[in-house]
Amino acid sequence: MSEKEAPETSTAKASRAPAPDDERKPGSPTDVTKPSWMYIAKKTLREFSQDHCPDLAAGLTYYAVLSLFPALLALVSLLGIFGQAEKTTAALLDIVQGIAPGTTTDMIREPIRELTTSPAAGFTLVIGLATALWSASGYVNGFGRAMNRVYEVDEGRGFIKLRGTMLGVTVLSVVIVALLAAMLVISGPVAEAVGGVLGLGGVFLTVWNIAKWPVIILLVIAVIAILYYATPNVQQPKFRWMSIGSFIALMIFVLASLGFGFYVANFGNYNKTYGAIGGVIVMLLWLWILNMSLLFGAEFDAEMERGRQLQAGIEAEETIQLPPRDTKKSDKLQEKEEEEIRQGREIREQHSQDKDMPDGRNRRQ
Repeated sequence: MSEKEAPETSTAKASRAPAPDDERKPGSPTDVTKPSWMYIAKKTLREFSQDHCPDLAAGLTYYAVLSLFPALLALVSLLGIFGQAEKTTAALLDIVQGIAPGTTTDMIREPIRELTTSPAAGFTLVIGLATALWSASGYVNGFGRAMNRVYEVDEGRGFIKLRGTMLGVTVLSVVIVALLAAMLVISGPVAEAVGGVLGLGGVFLTVWNIAKWPVIILLVIAVIAILYYATPNVQQPKFRWMSIGSFIALMIFVLASLGFGFYVANFGNYNKTYGAIGGVIVMLLWLWILNMSLLFGAEFDAEMERGRQLQAGIEAEETIQLPPRDTKKSDKLQEKEEEEIRQGREIREQHSQDKDMPDGRNRRQ
């Protein structure tokens, strides 16, 4: 019986993977044949399970929770750009006073004022934001590891290159998510309160409530496109703002969120069963659904690429043939693995020779 082959490394894949934009591949989804579509659909479902995507989504949910505070910090810093810190804080406190219990405002008023009036407040904000962004990069790094599993490639980028890329993606993602949070929060009574403080009329608020939704959708599409393109260690055929996989991820997330929201509102007893922590449980489940939809969309895009390669006559039935972005790390790992295999072989052969010797000379204890 033949020994089980080791997983293909980035180094091995780089030596034989065709160019990402190989002309033999179908150039449009309409050029993909019906048998290929059936293969892509079945393979996506199978790989989603075999890659343990629900477990990966649970890990990403953990990192997402840790990233909430960096997103809030970025939101506060963005709001400070549009005016002096003290005036912005006063306006926010007036808004909170109108929509939250008075004790809440009293509890946060003094700490916020101390922060904004402190001579080192700006420096503290910069240091805090940098630290928070580094922490939030844990989610992006986790997403990159999940994408590497989806595309069947190991991580070949060195520490500096990998951290630099992931930190850049983190900065873009956190800023966009902060904008999304601000746009979602500023609606209804909150929008009226903001409009009253800024002196904006009702016409502007009406236009805002309508126009913000297309912008929100575009920002969500941008975040998904950046995560899908920049995080895995593979060279994508080309950058796409909207792929079939990202569209499927959006649809699954919207439908699943609606269904989950309906269940929580009508049948769930989280608050009765768990009390105040019920809201936390609902949020965690919602984030888990979000991450599963993102990974399912990524799986579909990966299998779509496999189907295009197979239809072009490229041997992709065992592993997707996309060249890696870098092989520096995987080169070292492969050399280390080969050295360990050599050492293990020497141990095995030495003991095999000992067993073939007469019992009187080398008897195993």
